[in-house]
Amino acid sequence: MPPLKLLAGVPRARIGAIPASRAIMPLALARPAPILVRPTFRTFVTSRRALEQSQRENLESKLHRSRAAASFHDPITRYEFLVNEGILKPDQHQREIVKKLMPLWERLETYDPGPLPDAEEVEPSFFGKFFTRKTTYEPTVPLDEVPKGLYLYGSVGTGKTMLMDLFHSTLPKQFQPGGKYGSTRIHFHSFMIEVLQRQHAVTARYVAEGDGKRDAIPEVARSIAADGRVLCFDEFQVTDIVTAMLLRSLFERLTDFGVVTVITSNRHPDELYINGIQRESFIPAIDLIKERFDIVDLNSGTDYRKMPRTITHVYYHPLNPETASEMDKLFHGLASADTDPEIKFNRKLPLWGRELTVPESSAHVARFTFDDLCNHPLSAADYLEITATFPNVFVEDVPKLTLSERDQARRFITFIDACYENKTKLFLSSNGPIYNIFSDENASSMDDDTIMKTMSDLGINTEVVGSSSLFSSDEELFAFARCVSRLTQMATKEWADESALSHPIHVKKEKA
Repeated sequence: MPPLKLLAGVPRARIGAIPASRAIMPLALARPAPILVRPTFRTFVTSRRALEQSQRENLESKLHRSRAAASFHDPITRYEFLVNEGILKPDQHQREIVKKLMPLWERLETYDPGPLPDAEEVEPSFFGKFFTRKTTYEPTVPLDEVPKGLYLYGSVGTGKTMLMDLFHSTLPKQFQPGGKYGSTRIHFHSFMIEVLQRQHAVTARYVAEGDGKRDAIPEVARSIAADGRVLCFDEFQVTDIVTAMLLRSLFERLTDFGVVTVITSNRHPDELYINGIQRESFIPAIDLIKERFDIVDLNSGTDYRKMPRTITHVYYHPLNPETASEMDKLFHGLASADTDPEIKFNRKLPLWGRELTVPESSAHVARFTFDDLCNHPLSAADYLEITATFPNVFVEDVPKLTLSERDQARRFITFIDACYENKTKLFLSSNGPIYNIFSDENASSMDDDTIMKTMSDLGINTEVVGSSSLFSSDEELFAFARCVSRLTQMATKEWADESALSHPIHVKKEKA
Protein backbone atom coordinates (compact mmCIF):
# COMPACT_ATOMS: atom_id res chain seq x y z
CA MET A 1 0.00 0.00 0.00
CA PRO A 2 1.52 3.34 -0.93
CA PRO A 3 2.19 5.75 1.92
CA LEU A 4 -0.18 8.40 0.47
CA LYS A 5 -3.08 6.33 1.76
CA LEU A 6 -1.64 6.27 5.25
CA LEU A 7 -0.92 9.98 5.08
CA ALA A 8 -4.48 10.92 4.15
CA GLY A 9 -5.53 11.64 7.75
CA VAL A 10 -2.35 13.28 8.95
CA PRO A 11 -2.38 17.05 9.58
CA ARG A 12 -0.53 19.13 6.97
CA ALA A 13 2.16 20.27 9.47
CA ARG A 14 3.17 16.69 10.28
CA ILE A 15 3.19 15.56 6.68
CA GLY A 16 5.74 18.25 6.06
CA ALA A 17 8.10 16.52 8.51
CA ILE A 18 8.35 13.42 6.30
CA PRO A 19 11.33 13.42 3.93
CA ALA A 20 10.13 13.95 0.40
CA SER A 21 11.99 10.89 -0.85
CA ARG A 22 10.07 8.63 1.54
CA ALA A 23 6.74 10.28 0.94
CA ILE A 24 6.68 8.99 -2.64
CA MET A 25 8.37 5.60 -2.07
CA PRO A 26 6.45 2.31 -1.85
CA LEU A 27 5.99 1.17 1.76
CA ALA A 28 8.26 -1.90 1.33
CA LEU A 29 11.23 0.34 0.48
CA ALA A 30 10.67 2.99 3.15
CA ARG A 31 12.07 2.79 6.66
CA PRO A 32 9.24 2.43 9.19
CA ALA A 33 8.32 5.68 10.89
CA PRO A 34 5.06 4.90 12.72
CA ILE A 35 5.22 7.92 15.04
CA LEU A 36 5.33 10.29 12.10
CA VAL A 37 2.46 8.76 10.19
CA ARG A 38 0.17 7.81 13.05
CA PRO A 39 -1.81 10.79 14.41
CA THR A 40 -2.04 11.16 18.18
CA PHE A 41 -5.42 10.82 19.87
CA ARG A 42 -5.53 14.59 20.49
CA THR A 43 -4.75 15.31 16.84
CA PHE A 44 -7.41 12.85 15.80
CA VAL A 45 -10.05 14.50 18.02
CA THR A 46 -9.11 17.99 16.82
CA SER A 47 -9.28 16.89 13.19
CA ARG A 48 -12.56 15.14 13.80
CA ARG A 49 -14.06 18.23 15.40
CA ALA A 50 -12.83 20.38 12.52
CA LEU A 51 -14.35 17.93 10.06
CA GLU A 52 -17.68 17.93 11.91
CA GLN A 53 -17.66 21.73 12.08
CA SER A 54 -16.95 21.90 8.34
CA GLN A 55 -19.72 19.42 7.64
CA ARG A 56 -22.16 21.45 9.77
CA GLU A 57 -21.21 24.66 7.99
CA ASN A 58 -21.61 23.00 4.60
CA LEU A 59 -24.97 21.59 5.62
CA GLU A 60 -26.13 24.96 6.97
CA SER A 61 -24.96 26.63 3.76
CA LYS A 62 -26.85 24.07 1.66
CA LEU A 63 -29.95 24.46 3.83
CA HIS A 64 -29.75 28.25 3.52
CA ARG A 65 -29.37 28.02 -0.24
CA SER A 66 -32.24 25.56 -0.46
CA ARG A 67 -34.40 27.78 1.75
CA ALA A 68 -33.50 30.77 -0.40
CA ALA A 69 -34.35 28.82 -3.55
CA ALA A 70 -37.56 27.51 -2.00
CA SER A 71 -38.45 31.07 -0.96
CA PHE A 72 -38.99 31.93 -4.62
CA HIS A 73 -41.81 29.39 -4.89
CA ASP A 74 -44.68 31.83 -4.39
CA PRO A 75 -45.20 35.43 -3.18
CA ILE A 76 -46.16 34.68 0.42
CA THR A 77 -43.30 32.20 0.91
CA ARG A 78 -40.88 34.72 -0.54
CA TYR A 79 -42.27 37.52 1.64
CA GLU A 80 -41.92 35.49 4.84
CA PHE A 81 -38.36 34.52 3.89
CA LEU A 82 -37.39 38.19 3.35
CA VAL A 83 -38.94 39.12 6.71
CA ASN A 84 -37.13 36.29 8.51
CA GLU A 85 -33.85 37.34 6.90
CA GLY A 86 -34.39 40.90 8.13
CA ILE A 87 -34.55 42.32 4.62
CA LEU A 88 -38.15 43.48 5.03
CA LYS A 89 -39.78 44.85 8.15
CA PRO A 90 -42.78 42.79 9.34
CA ASP A 91 -46.03 44.51 8.46
CA GLN A 92 -49.37 42.79 8.91
CA HIS A 93 -51.15 45.01 6.40
CA GLN A 94 -48.53 44.29 3.77
CA ARG A 95 -48.69 40.58 4.59
CA GLU A 96 -52.44 40.65 3.91
CA ILE A 97 -51.80 42.42 0.60
CA VAL A 98 -49.26 39.76 -0.41
CA LYS A 99 -51.92 37.13 0.25
CA LYS A 100 -54.10 38.88 -2.33
CA LEU A 101 -51.44 38.11 -4.93
CA MET A 102 -51.85 34.39 -4.34
CA PRO A 103 -55.10 33.69 -6.26
CA LEU A 104 -53.56 35.00 -9.49
CA TRP A 105 -50.29 33.18 -8.82
CA GLU A 106 -52.18 29.90 -8.26
CA ARG A 107 -54.21 30.48 -11.42
CA LEU A 108 -51.03 31.08 -13.43
CA GLU A 109 -49.52 27.78 -12.22
CA THR A 110 -51.82 25.88 -14.56
CA TYR A 111 -52.47 28.60 -17.14
CA ASP A 112 -51.58 27.88 -20.77
CA PRO A 113 -52.08 30.94 -23.01
CA GLY A 114 -51.60 28.89 -26.16
CA PRO A 115 -49.36 29.52 -29.19
CA LEU A 116 -49.31 32.92 -30.85
CA PRO A 117 -50.66 33.28 -34.38
CA ASP A 118 -48.22 34.02 -37.18
CA ALA A 119 -47.45 37.71 -37.67
CA GLU A 120 -49.24 37.85 -41.02
CA GLU A 121 -52.44 36.57 -39.40
CA VAL A 122 -52.96 39.59 -37.15
CA GLU A 123 -54.21 41.95 -39.87
CA PRO A 124 -57.72 43.26 -39.06
CA SER A 125 -60.49 42.08 -41.33
CA PHE A 126 -61.95 44.58 -43.81
CA PHE A 127 -64.98 45.34 -41.64
CA GLY A 128 -62.88 45.26 -38.49
CA LYS A 129 -60.92 48.24 -39.75
CA PHE A 130 -64.04 50.38 -39.69
CA PHE A 131 -66.58 48.98 -37.24
CA THR A 132 -65.24 46.37 -34.81
CA ARG A 133 -62.01 44.89 -33.60
CA LYS A 134 -62.53 41.61 -35.43
CA THR A 135 -59.42 40.16 -37.02
CA THR A 136 -58.45 37.30 -39.28
CA TYR A 137 -57.04 35.37 -36.29
CA GLU A 138 -58.76 33.71 -33.35
CA PRO A 139 -57.76 34.60 -29.75
CA THR A 140 -55.13 32.20 -28.45
CA VAL A 141 -57.39 31.28 -25.53
CA PRO A 142 -61.09 32.04 -24.86
CA LEU A 143 -61.57 35.34 -23.07
CA ASP A 144 -63.23 33.74 -20.04
CA GLU A 145 -60.18 31.47 -19.58
CA VAL A 146 -57.67 34.33 -19.42
CA PRO A 147 -56.98 35.04 -15.72
CA LYS A 148 -57.97 38.50 -14.55
CA GLY A 149 -55.03 40.83 -14.11
CA LEU A 150 -54.10 42.72 -10.93
CA TYR A 151 -54.35 46.48 -10.52
CA LEU A 152 -52.53 47.52 -7.33
CA TYR A 153 -53.06 51.13 -6.37
CA GLY A 154 -52.00 53.24 -3.42
CA SER A 155 -50.42 56.54 -2.48
CA VAL A 156 -46.66 57.09 -2.54
CA GLY A 157 -44.53 54.88 -0.33
CA THR A 158 -47.03 52.03 0.13
CA GLY A 159 -44.68 49.38 -1.25
CA LYS A 160 -46.15 49.01 -4.75
CA THR A 161 -42.83 48.45 -6.48
CA MET A 162 -41.72 45.92 -3.86
CA LEU A 163 -44.95 43.95 -4.35
CA MET A 164 -44.53 44.06 -8.12
CA ASP A 165 -40.97 42.73 -7.86
CA LEU A 166 -42.07 40.09 -5.34
CA PHE A 167 -44.78 38.83 -7.69
CA HIS A 168 -42.61 38.90 -10.81
CA SER A 169 -39.68 37.09 -9.15
CA THR A 170 -41.92 34.20 -8.07
CA LEU A 171 -43.92 33.62 -11.25
CA PRO A 172 -44.52 29.94 -12.13
CA LYS A 173 -41.71 28.38 -14.16
CA GLN A 174 -43.39 28.68 -17.58
CA PHE A 175 -43.37 32.47 -17.14
CA GLN A 176 -39.85 32.75 -15.75
CA PRO A 177 -36.94 33.93 -17.97
CA GLY A 178 -36.18 31.08 -20.33
CA GLY A 179 -39.58 29.50 -19.66
CA LYS A 180 -41.98 28.47 -22.39
CA TYR A 181 -43.89 31.77 -22.36
CA GLY A 182 -41.73 34.21 -20.39
CA SER A 183 -42.72 37.52 -18.81
CA THR A 184 -41.88 41.23 -18.95
CA ARG A 185 -41.36 43.56 -15.98
CA ILE A 186 -41.02 47.23 -17.00
CA HIS A 187 -41.68 50.78 -15.81
CA PHE A 188 -44.73 52.35 -17.46
CA HIS A 189 -42.68 55.21 -18.96
CA SER A 190 -40.39 52.68 -20.61
CA PHE A 191 -43.35 50.53 -21.65
CA MET A 192 -45.09 53.37 -23.49
CA ILE A 193 -41.83 54.38 -25.18
CA GLU A 194 -41.44 50.79 -26.34
CA VAL A 195 -45.03 50.69 -27.61
CA LEU A 196 -44.63 53.92 -29.58
CA GLN A 197 -41.32 52.74 -31.05
CA ARG A 198 -42.86 49.48 -32.22
CA GLN A 199 -45.94 51.25 -33.55
CA HIS A 200 -43.74 53.63 -35.53
CA ALA A 201 -41.66 50.78 -37.00
CA VAL A 202 -44.72 48.71 -37.96
CA THR A 203 -46.51 51.71 -39.48
CA ALA A 204 -43.41 52.65 -41.49
CA ARG A 205 -43.31 49.11 -42.91
CA TYR A 206 -47.00 49.22 -43.80
CA VAL A 207 -46.49 52.52 -45.61
CA ALA A 208 -43.58 51.03 -47.55
CA GLU A 209 -45.87 48.13 -48.50
CA GLY A 210 -48.53 50.57 -49.75
CA ASP A 211 -50.93 49.87 -46.85
CA GLY A 212 -50.48 53.03 -44.78
CA LYS A 213 -53.99 52.94 -43.26
CA ARG A 214 -53.53 49.50 -41.73
CA ASP A 215 -53.81 49.41 -37.91
CA ALA A 216 -50.41 48.68 -36.34
CA ILE A 217 -51.69 47.90 -32.83
CA PRO A 218 -52.49 44.18 -33.41
CA GLU A 219 -48.95 43.47 -34.57
CA VAL A 220 -47.50 45.62 -31.77
CA ALA A 221 -49.55 43.70 -29.21
CA ARG A 222 -48.42 40.40 -30.72
CA SER A 223 -44.75 41.43 -30.44
CA ILE A 224 -45.27 42.38 -26.77
CA ALA A 225 -46.96 39.01 -26.16
CA ALA A 226 -44.03 37.27 -27.83
CA ASP A 227 -41.70 38.87 -25.27
CA GLY A 228 -43.75 37.52 -22.37
CA ARG A 229 -47.31 36.38 -21.69
CA VAL A 230 -47.28 37.96 -18.23
CA LEU A 231 -46.77 41.73 -18.37
CA CYS A 232 -45.91 43.66 -15.20
CA PHE A 233 -45.55 47.41 -15.38
CA ASP A 234 -45.02 49.88 -12.57
CA GLU A 235 -46.25 53.45 -11.97
CA PHE A 236 -49.17 53.40 -14.42
CA GLN A 237 -50.48 56.89 -15.14
CA VAL A 238 -52.29 58.64 -17.97
CA THR A 239 -51.29 62.28 -18.52
CA ASP A 240 -51.90 62.85 -22.23
CA ILE A 241 -54.51 62.09 -24.87
CA VAL A 242 -52.12 59.99 -26.99
CA THR A 243 -51.61 57.49 -24.15
CA ALA A 244 -55.31 57.58 -23.27
CA MET A 245 -56.42 56.75 -26.83
CA LEU A 246 -53.83 54.04 -27.31
CA LEU A 247 -54.35 52.02 -24.14
CA ARG A 248 -57.86 50.68 -24.70
CA SER A 249 -57.04 49.11 -28.07
CA LEU A 250 -53.73 47.79 -26.74
CA PHE A 251 -55.32 46.15 -23.66
CA GLU A 252 -57.96 44.48 -25.84
CA ARG A 253 -55.35 43.07 -28.21
CA LEU A 254 -53.11 41.85 -25.40
CA THR A 255 -56.05 39.94 -23.97
CA ASP A 256 -56.60 38.37 -27.42
CA PHE A 257 -53.07 36.95 -27.15
CA GLY A 258 -53.65 35.58 -23.65
CA VAL A 259 -51.48 38.17 -21.91
CA VAL A 260 -52.09 38.60 -18.17
CA THR A 261 -51.18 42.07 -16.90
CA VAL A 262 -50.20 43.28 -13.43
CA ILE A 263 -50.23 47.06 -12.88
CA THR A 264 -49.27 49.39 -10.04
CA SER A 265 -50.58 52.94 -9.90
CA ASN A 266 -51.11 55.87 -7.56
CA ARG A 267 -54.75 56.13 -8.60
CA HIS A 268 -57.92 54.08 -8.58
CA PRO A 269 -59.00 53.47 -12.21
CA ASP A 270 -61.93 55.89 -11.80
CA GLU A 271 -59.44 58.66 -10.93
CA LEU A 272 -57.18 58.18 -13.96
CA TYR A 273 -56.80 61.12 -16.33
CA ILE A 274 -59.14 63.31 -14.30
CA ASN A 275 -59.74 66.67 -16.04
CA GLY A 276 -57.79 65.40 -19.04
CA ILE A 277 -58.55 66.57 -22.57
CA GLN A 278 -61.27 64.41 -24.18
CA ARG A 279 -61.40 62.21 -21.07
CA GLU A 280 -64.70 60.75 -22.25
CA SER A 281 -62.72 58.90 -24.94
CA PHE A 282 -60.74 57.19 -22.18
CA ILE A 283 -63.78 56.03 -20.17
CA PRO A 284 -64.09 52.74 -22.16
CA ALA A 285 -60.49 51.93 -21.23
CA ILE A 286 -61.30 52.54 -17.55
CA ASP A 287 -64.34 50.26 -17.86
CA LEU A 288 -62.13 47.60 -19.47
CA ILE A 289 -59.62 47.81 -16.58
CA LYS A 290 -62.40 47.44 -14.00
CA GLU A 291 -63.81 44.46 -15.92
CA ARG A 292 -60.55 42.61 -16.62
CA PHE A 293 -58.56 43.40 -13.45
CA ASP A 294 -58.95 42.72 -9.74
CA ILE A 295 -58.55 46.15 -8.08
CA VAL A 296 -56.50 46.09 -4.84
CA ASP A 297 -56.15 49.09 -2.52
CA LEU A 298 -52.68 49.20 -0.89
CA ASN A 299 -53.16 52.24 1.32
CA SER A 300 -52.24 51.59 4.94
CA GLY A 301 -51.07 54.96 6.21
CA THR A 302 -47.42 53.85 6.17
CA ASP A 303 -44.90 55.50 3.88
CA TYR A 304 -42.01 53.06 3.79
CA ARG A 305 -39.75 55.60 2.12
CA LYS A 306 -40.05 58.00 5.04
CA MET A 307 -39.20 55.51 7.78
CA PRO A 308 -36.10 56.60 9.77
CA ARG A 309 -32.89 55.74 7.93
CA THR A 310 -29.30 56.86 7.84
CA ILE A 311 -29.17 59.94 5.62
CA THR A 312 -26.15 60.46 3.40
CA HIS A 313 -25.14 63.94 2.27
CA VAL A 314 -26.16 64.16 -1.38
CA TYR A 315 -28.17 67.40 -1.49
CA TYR A 316 -26.35 70.71 -1.06
CA HIS A 317 -27.64 74.28 -0.63
CA PRO A 318 -27.65 77.27 -0.94
CA LEU A 319 -26.11 78.15 -4.28
CA ASN A 320 -22.91 79.86 -3.20
CA PRO A 321 -19.14 79.43 -3.78
CA GLU A 322 -18.84 77.01 -0.83
CA THR A 323 -21.52 74.67 -2.24
CA ALA A 324 -20.01 74.90 -5.74
CA SER A 325 -16.59 73.98 -4.34
CA GLU A 326 -18.04 71.03 -2.41
CA MET A 327 -19.82 69.69 -5.50
CA ASP A 328 -16.67 70.12 -7.55
CA LYS A 329 -14.56 68.14 -5.07
CA LEU A 330 -17.22 65.42 -4.84
CA PHE A 331 -17.49 65.07 -8.62
CA HIS A 332 -13.72 64.83 -9.18
CA GLY A 333 -13.40 62.44 -6.25
CA LEU A 334 -15.96 60.02 -7.71
CA ALA A 335 -14.62 60.41 -11.25
CA SER A 336 -11.05 59.67 -10.14
CA ALA A 337 -12.24 56.36 -8.64
CA ASP A 338 -13.98 55.36 -11.89
CA THR A 339 -12.62 52.42 -13.89
CA ASP A 340 -12.22 54.93 -16.73
CA PRO A 341 -11.42 58.16 -14.87
CA GLU A 342 -10.65 60.38 -17.85
CA ILE A 343 -12.93 63.42 -17.68
CA LYS A 344 -14.31 64.40 -21.06
CA PHE A 345 -16.00 67.68 -21.88
CA ASN A 346 -19.05 67.89 -24.14
CA ARG A 347 -19.29 64.13 -24.66
CA LYS A 348 -21.94 63.28 -27.27
CA LEU A 349 -24.56 60.78 -26.13
CA PRO A 350 -26.65 59.32 -29.01
CA LEU A 351 -30.35 59.77 -28.28
CA TRP A 352 -33.11 58.76 -30.66
CA GLY A 353 -31.37 59.78 -33.87
CA ARG A 354 -29.78 62.89 -32.38
CA GLU A 355 -27.10 63.71 -29.83
CA LEU A 356 -27.22 65.06 -26.29
CA THR A 357 -24.20 66.93 -25.00
CA VAL A 358 -22.94 65.83 -21.59
CA PRO A 359 -20.99 68.86 -20.31
CA GLU A 360 -18.54 66.93 -18.11
CA SER A 361 -18.21 63.20 -17.44
CA SER A 362 -16.02 60.22 -16.79
CA ALA A 363 -17.18 56.86 -18.08
CA HIS A 364 -19.81 56.39 -15.37
CA VAL A 365 -20.15 59.77 -13.62
CA ALA A 366 -21.91 62.67 -15.38
CA ARG A 367 -22.26 66.30 -14.44
CA PHE A 368 -25.08 68.57 -15.62
CA THR A 369 -26.67 71.83 -14.64
CA PHE A 370 -30.40 72.18 -14.15
CA ASP A 371 -30.44 74.26 -17.34
CA ASP A 372 -28.82 71.41 -19.32
CA LEU A 373 -31.55 68.95 -18.32
CA CYS A 374 -34.71 70.97 -17.81
CA ASN A 375 -34.53 74.06 -20.03
CA HIS A 376 -34.38 71.98 -23.20
CA PRO A 377 -37.13 69.84 -24.80
CA LEU A 378 -36.01 66.49 -23.35
CA SER A 379 -38.42 63.63 -22.73
CA ALA A 380 -38.71 60.65 -20.40
CA ALA A 381 -36.92 58.54 -23.03
CA ASP A 382 -33.95 60.93 -22.96
CA TYR A 383 -33.74 60.88 -19.18
CA LEU A 384 -33.98 57.10 -19.05
CA GLU A 385 -31.07 56.84 -21.50
CA ILE A 386 -28.95 59.29 -19.49
CA THR A 387 -29.52 57.52 -16.19
CA ALA A 388 -28.98 54.09 -17.77
CA THR A 389 -25.63 55.26 -19.15
CA PHE A 390 -24.37 57.02 -16.01
CA PRO A 391 -24.98 55.33 -12.62
CA ASN A 392 -23.86 58.56 -10.87
CA VAL A 393 -25.33 61.90 -11.93
CA PHE A 394 -24.67 65.43 -10.62
CA VAL A 395 -27.27 68.16 -11.19
CA GLU A 396 -26.18 71.63 -10.13
CA ASP A 397 -27.85 75.02 -9.77
CA VAL A 398 -31.42 73.83 -9.26
CA PRO A 399 -33.50 77.02 -8.79
CA LYS A 400 -36.70 77.62 -6.87
CA LEU A 401 -39.38 76.88 -9.45
CA THR A 402 -42.23 79.35 -9.87
CA LEU A 403 -45.15 79.70 -12.26
CA SER A 404 -42.83 80.81 -15.02
CA GLU A 405 -40.97 77.48 -14.82
CA ARG A 406 -43.93 75.07 -14.96
CA ASP A 407 -42.46 73.08 -17.87
CA GLN A 408 -39.08 72.87 -16.16
CA ALA A 409 -40.76 71.55 -13.01
CA ARG A 410 -42.47 68.80 -15.00
CA ARG A 411 -39.20 67.84 -16.68
CA PHE A 412 -37.41 67.76 -13.33
CA ILE A 413 -40.04 65.40 -11.92
CA THR A 414 -39.70 63.17 -14.99
CA PHE A 415 -35.91 63.19 -14.57
CA ILE A 416 -36.21 62.10 -10.92
CA ASP A 417 -38.53 59.28 -12.02
CA ALA A 418 -35.85 58.10 -14.47
CA CYS A 419 -33.18 58.21 -11.76
CA TYR A 420 -35.42 56.15 -9.52
CA GLU A 421 -36.17 53.59 -12.21
CA ASN A 422 -32.48 53.07 -13.05
CA LYS A 423 -31.26 53.11 -9.41
CA THR A 424 -29.10 56.14 -10.16
CA LYS A 425 -27.04 57.77 -7.42
CA LEU A 426 -28.00 61.45 -7.51
CA PHE A 427 -26.15 64.53 -6.22
CA LEU A 428 -27.88 67.93 -6.28
CA SER A 429 -27.11 71.54 -5.46
CA SER A 430 -30.12 73.81 -5.13
CA ASN A 431 -31.17 77.30 -4.19
CA GLY A 432 -32.70 76.04 -0.96
CA PRO A 433 -33.65 72.77 0.74
CA ILE A 434 -34.50 70.32 -2.04
CA TYR A 435 -38.15 69.98 -0.97
CA ASN A 436 -38.70 73.73 -1.17
CA ILE A 437 -37.95 74.09 -4.86
CA PHE A 438 -41.58 73.48 -5.94
CA SER A 439 -42.91 76.82 -4.76
CA ASP A 440 -44.72 79.73 -6.32
CA GLU A 441 -43.80 82.91 -4.52
CA ASN A 442 -46.03 84.92 -6.87
CA ALA A 443 -49.25 83.24 -5.75
CA SER A 444 -51.21 85.17 -3.18
CA SER A 445 -52.84 82.32 -1.27
CA MET A 446 -54.01 78.72 -1.42
CA ASP A 447 -57.76 79.00 -1.38
CA ASP A 448 -58.61 76.15 -3.76
CA ASP A 449 -60.38 73.66 -1.47
CA THR A 450 -60.05 70.81 -3.97
CA ILE A 451 -56.29 71.21 -4.31
CA MET A 452 -55.87 71.65 -0.56
CA LYS A 453 -57.80 68.43 0.08
CA THR A 454 -55.73 66.55 -2.51
CA MET A 455 -52.51 67.73 -0.91
CA SER A 456 -53.81 66.76 2.53
CA ASP A 457 -54.70 63.28 1.28
CA LEU A 458 -51.17 62.93 -0.05
CA GLY A 459 -49.68 64.02 3.26
CA ILE A 460 -47.96 67.02 1.67
CA ASN A 461 -47.04 69.82 4.07
CA THR A 462 -48.42 72.97 2.41
CA GLU A 463 -45.94 75.15 4.28
CA VAL A 464 -43.08 73.17 2.76
CA VAL A 465 -44.53 73.07 -0.72
CA GLY A 466 -45.52 76.70 -0.94
CA SER A 467 -48.36 77.40 -3.32
CA SER A 468 -49.78 74.49 -5.28
CA SER A 469 -50.73 76.75 -8.19
CA LEU A 470 -47.54 75.58 -9.86
CA PHE A 471 -49.42 72.36 -10.58
CA SER A 472 -52.48 72.45 -12.81
CA SER A 473 -54.09 69.09 -12.11
CA ASP A 474 -54.41 66.29 -9.60
CA GLU A 475 -52.15 64.12 -11.75
CA GLU A 476 -49.34 66.65 -11.41
CA LEU A 477 -49.88 66.83 -7.66
CA PHE A 478 -49.48 63.07 -7.45
CA ALA A 479 -46.37 63.29 -9.59
CA PHE A 480 -45.01 65.95 -7.23
CA ALA A 481 -45.79 63.84 -4.17
CA ARG A 482 -44.03 60.88 -5.73
CA CYS A 483 -41.02 63.07 -6.51
CA VAL A 484 -40.80 64.26 -2.88
CA SER A 485 -41.07 60.71 -1.59
CA ARG A 486 -38.44 59.43 -4.01
CA LEU A 487 -35.99 62.21 -3.25
CA THR A 488 -36.35 61.29 0.42
CA GLN A 489 -35.55 57.66 -0.30
CA MET A 490 -32.68 58.52 -2.65
CA ALA A 491 -30.89 60.40 0.13
CA THR A 492 -30.51 57.29 2.30
CA LYS A 493 -27.64 54.89 2.86
CA GLU A 494 -29.93 52.05 1.80
CA TRP A 495 -30.41 53.72 -1.59
CA ALA A 496 -26.66 54.16 -2.01
CA ASP A 497 -26.17 50.46 -1.25
CA GLU A 498 -28.99 49.43 -3.58
CA SER A 499 -27.59 51.65 -6.35
CA ALA A 500 -24.15 50.07 -5.98
CA LEU A 501 -25.63 46.57 -6.21
CA SER A 502 -27.74 47.44 -9.26
CA HIS A 503 -24.80 48.39 -11.47
CA PRO A 504 -21.59 46.59 -12.46
CA ILE A 505 -18.51 47.62 -10.51
CA HIS A 506 -17.31 50.96 -11.88
CA VAL A 507 -14.71 51.71 -9.20
CA LYS A 508 -11.14 50.78 -9.95
CA LYS A 509 -9.50 48.39 -7.50
CA GLU A 510 -6.64 49.51 -5.32
CA LYS A 511 -3.30 47.94 -6.17
CA ALA A 512 -2.15 45.33 -3.67
